[in-house]
Amino acid sequence: MSLGNLLSGPPSIVAAGVDVFSEALRAQGAEVSDVDWRPPGFGDPADLAALALDARRAAANRTAVERLLAAGSVLVDVRPAREVIGLEDRTLLHSGPPLTWETASGPMRGALVGACLFEGWADDVEEAEILLASGAITLDPCHHHRTVGPMAGVTSPSMWMWCLEDPVGGGRAYCNLNEGLGKVLRMGAFNEEVQARLRWMRDVLGPILSKAVRGSIDAGNDPIDVKGILAQMLQMGDEGHNRNRAGSLMALRELSPSIVAVDAASSGHSADDIAAVLRFIGGNEHFFLNLGMPTAKLATDAARDVPGSSMVTVLSRNGTEFGIQTAGTGDRWFTAPANTPVGLFLGDYGPDDANPDIGDSAIMEAYGVGGFAMAAAPAIVRFVGGTVPDALATTERMYQLTLTENPAMAIPIMGFRGSPTGIDVLKVARTGWLPQINTGMAGRIAGTGQVGAGLVQPPQECFEQALAALAEAARTA
Repeated sequence: MSLGNLLSGPPSIVAAGVDVFSEALRAQGAEVSDVDWRPPGFGDPADLAALALDARRAAANRTAVERLLAAGSVLVDVRPAREVIGLEDRTLLHSGPPLTWETASGPMRGALVGACLFEGWADDVEEAEILLASGAITLDPCHHHRTVGPMAGVTSPSMWMWCLEDPVGGGRAYCNLNEGLGKVLRMGAFNEEVQARLRWMRDVLGPILSKAVRGSIDAGNDPIDVKGILAQMLQMGDEGHNRNRAGSLMALRELSPSIVAVDAASSGHSADDIAAVLRFIGGNEHFFLNLGMPTAKLATDAARDVPGSSMVTVLSRNGTEFGIQTAGTGDRWFTAPANTPVGLFLGDYGPDDANPDIGDSAIMEAYGVGGFAMAAAPAIVRFVGGTVPDALATTERMYQLTLTENPAMAIPIMGFRGSPTGIDVLKVARTGWLPQINTGMAGRIAGTGQVGAGLVQPPQECFEQALAALAEAARTA
């Protein structure tokens, strides 16, 4: 039919959606063909309605958002885990929701074995495995101790921790020190190379960083503004999760004067030790990640325990399960089997070598950076796969899942628009879209180490469970 004849005959009407439109047209004598189309969301309609109509939700989400945006993050100390979080002997923290030795994946088992060897609880791998299988070692999630850990996230009593504080709300959050890339404990490797590095971090890196950080503050200097560094990173090509080049260099810039000022003689360390610390930080492009993660943890923790809020406060994985928590449901975990990332591989590794998703580092996405801020770091696609338009489109899509924009985390290419922040369970369910996460990939066999990096999403089931729990809370409020 030509455009000229378009209106020469009766109109053909196709209607999708609410019946009232079709009924109104038929009342006027029109013929209507109905299409049973629904938005690609998920969840029980009754649960969606209960949460959407919860009279508390708007105010509760506003409160949660305000707390999250207001939270700051400054570096106040570096101390061993046994001191700052009271981590007891024969206790190990791990990433993600709770697990057991029996349910632990390959890289998680490798990291747990490596930590036992590092602490001297076992003399060899076989003895460590027997010890862990017997239940003699207590395993507990990092998140249960205001702590986060990348990948396996295994933290033992002797490991040194970054200690960050929220100057607004007074909260504290912690994270161990980053080992670098390749064969590292957090990726499930535990050989002598890994052990030697961990011992050096315990005996040299941690103590020198501690003296540098505390010495600077004792001298009257302001603590390092870690949130400020994170904000600057997004304007320098980082997204704060899988790309931390600018952030790590800025951290080195802030720490270097205090590190150099450490008195080698009185500290029990040599000038060579101090030089080695500077070289290690300068050569570790992910050094800042372990500062960024507790910064995000401080913000999302500030938004906890707001009845009626549907905002996500935790995204986390242990290599077996993915778990989320929300502001309206406190410490309750909603879990499902973790997906396996898709991306680019190192060397001869391929998809069959990758373990399912693992790590607390998705706290960065819960805060609104990382995969949510891919538009700020288009070069990230060279590391995780995809294209530059994919990176831009991902950030645009994440705005549809979130409650606000974080003005402190501005994205230059988007006109300095604030990053999409505050994942809303209701919006995720209504759109059917899932949060995007940038992540590293650990080898599925214990001891392998890193095999690549890529993109992954949480399992839908986590959000279905959270939706049901929030809806039930709304009904009984």
